[in-house]
Amino acid sequence: MKAGKGIGLAEFPDSKSEDGMEIDHLEKRFGVLAVEKRFITADQVVEALRIQVLEDIEWGGHRLIGRILLEKGQITLPQINEVLASMGKNIPLFKEG
Repeated sequence: MKAGKGIGLAEFPDSKSEDGMEIDHLEKRFGVLAVEKRFITADQVVEALRIQVLEDIEWGGHRLIGRILLEKGQITLPQINEVLASMGKNIPLFKEG
């Protein structure tokens, strides 16, 4: 089943890389850095990762952890972009506005 189908959620892109590994590693790093910057708590990361696992089981894909946290109101776009910048990502994944 495609991501976003089955429970009335809006479509979102499949976040898996071709080998299925890169995004998972990126997610873990994102969560750790966001906690280190005190933008979110470890419990919030665990909950977002739990949501990802459930989405993988139901849909075969999942949203990025930053998107989950943003949609739950637990992190802001500037905070996401700051974490991504600290990871060496030059282009923000999410744009404001």
